[in-house]
Amino acid sequence: MGKTLVIVESPSKAKTIEKFLGKNKYEVLASVGHVRDLPKSQLGIDVENDFAMKYITIRGKGDKIKELKKAASKADNVLLAPDPDREGEAIAWHLMETLKIDPESACRIEFNEITKDAVKNAVKQPRQIAYNRVNSQQARRVLDRFIGYQLSPLLWRKVKKGLSAGRVQSVTVRLICEREEEINSFIPEEYWTLDNEFAADKGKLVAKLSKIDGKKAEIHSEAEMQVVLDALKDAQYTVADVKVQKKSKNPSAPFITSTLQQDAYRKLNFVAKRTMRTAQQLYEGISLGKAGTLGLITYMRTDSTRISDVAKADTAAFIKEHYGEAYLPKVQKEYKNKNNAQNAHEAIRPTYVDKTPESVKQYLTPDQYKLYKLIWERFVASQMAPAQLEKTTVLVRAGKYDFTANGTVVTFNGYKEVYEAPSDEQDDNQKLAKVEVGETLSSKKLLPKQHFTQPPARYTEASLIKTLEELGIGRPSTYAATIDTILARSYVVREAKQFYPTELGTIVVELLKEHFPDIVNVDFTADMETKLDGIEEGEHYWKDVVRDFYEPFAKDLALAEEKIGKIKIEDEVTDEICEKCGRNMVIKIGRFGKFLACPGFPSCSNAKPLLEKIDVPCPNCADGEVVLRRSKKGRTFYGCSHYPECDFVSWDKPTGKRCPQCDSIMVERKGKNGKLIICSNKECNYEPEQQPNNGDEHEES
Repeated sequence: MGKTLVIVESPSKAKTIEKFLGKNKYEVLASVGHVRDLPKSQLGIDVENDFAMKYITIRGKGDKIKELKKAASKADNVLLAPDPDREGEAIAWHLMETLKIDPESACRIEFNEITKDAVKNAVKQPRQIAYNRVNSQQARRVLDRFIGYQLSPLLWRKVKKGLSAGRVQSVTVRLICEREEEINSFIPEEYWTLDNEFAADKGKLVAKLSKIDGKKAEIHSEAEMQVVLDALKDAQYTVADVKVQKKSKNPSAPFITSTLQQDAYRKLNFVAKRTMRTAQQLYEGISLGKAGTLGLITYMRTDSTRISDVAKADTAAFIKEHYGEAYLPKVQKEYKNKNNAQNAHEAIRPTYVDKTPESVKQYLTPDQYKLYKLIWERFVASQMAPAQLEKTTVLVRAGKYDFTANGTVVTFNGYKEVYEAPSDEQDDNQKLAKVEVGETLSSKKLLPKQHFTQPPARYTEASLIKTLEELGIGRPSTYAATIDTILARSYVVREAKQFYPTELGTIVVELLKEHFPDIVNVDFTADMETKLDGIEEGEHYWKDVVRDFYEPFAKDLALAEEKIGKIKIEDEVTDEICEKCGRNMVIKIGRFGKFLACPGFPSCSNAKPLLEKIDVPCPNCADGEVVLRRSKKGRTFYGCSHYPECDFVSWDKPTGKRCPQCDSIMVERKGKNGKLIICSNKECNYEPEQQPNNGDEHEES
């Protein structure tokens, strides 16, 4: 028998798989992604001929195709093994067409993890190309092509060259713009809270005013608060109720693509692109010394929380051995998938649970180790017993005023032994002083506090991904590319981890809302995503879906060409003089925010950072001011306006105040419940001041 040719997407994956299968019977080559695509220079879709698509060989892939054809001609059998998703299915289909493989043959194999067993089992179970999956990908490609090749040029002509519109990206920009509108139109409302610090026999008890006359306590002004304080001057406080409840808290489901991106951002400060790039490396294979090259995680583009029976059994044995039988759940937890999840896939998990993060750390880059540790811990925790909590609620009454104190004690760690989810932070141990019903308490201190309602938070990358997924916009595997695109087009900027719309982004969204309402309509976009999923399920014919979109879109396009006049975006002129040609410099927006540029471009290409003042004098020199700057990677820091003459820099925002203890500068830093004003001197033990949370600083979970 001759060899079997196996074609995968990437060279690193090819090396790993060839070691598993052996070179005697198998040759494994990489296509390096797609080999065919629509032409870049033209639409490539014949609308008049039932949306026939014109595929051509991708430039530079000629030699690769020759290599694959030569190997295929010598092989007894050809198996196509790109990634197990729509894009991978489309790559397999293009390879089948290019290599002239029988369309009815069982030439497609797939595996969710790159392990010896998974790969060997896959080659024994080839199947035909899943044409519904291919057609779903083709429909996406056609829709995105129409918008990209017909709507984007309209924006170039009417607004500015280099702009783009997209089925997912335009809705994403709209969400960011509308959030900014909500923030700008928000009117804060005053409200007050009242904490009461009681003396108890065993410690202290702090309770919050919860009800007045049996109704929720609502205090809207200092005068209203004063009425309450006056009424409580000589009050008698009695413990009216003590409730102790035992509760179980279940672990979070193992990661899917979107939740991995969100947690990697929150816990590791990885943007989606960095997360997916690192996950790809862990999936394709890492050289582990004598153990050889192994894929450490399952496929990372998935929306399924399913776990294979083998993985469950292996993990249960691991937990029992390393943590004890008490940490195994009495009934194995089943996690519910979303309606449109592809259940053939698995959740993102380690391929070998016994390969703990510490055991492979020496072979991983810092990014690979951090992400692998996150995936490993979340998965193992998902298979562990619930945490056991004891929640205590104490009700203290003084006439018509009720004060409530809540405490939580973790009595059994369960899954928390391995992994703490962001939602677990509220379960921090807080033990209340022991009191009895009927006991009289004395108030040590009343602590009234003024607050103002806060506007909704600006989107961070984590909260934006969460919102896109909840609304059904796009697919998690494309979120990283979408965010990259809207930043690159300067539709939004990212400052202090939050997305702000630019003037350009706002103009484009308003234009699309007026002339192409469907393109930026959340419900329309989500419904289109459902239809594209329906193509894969065989519920819709892909050309019908494309036709239903294109016919009204073409009419809107023709009308917009007539109605929209040239829109000129004026640059903001500054007092800064260009030292090269003497013109007043203007503010431009780049990938990392605003900068100063000479309006004489291209004859004068002078550009420099825009020094954003924060109204704080430089602590190091007499007449400098602290300004906001950005590093080459776009990270915000603070420095003196007289740099390089003055070398003052700080990652934290200076406040302009000095530490009363050591005279170092005081800076702002984000705390758990708002801003912390702390001393910049790490050796100083000055107690930080807690500032109320500001809506702009808040990061949504």
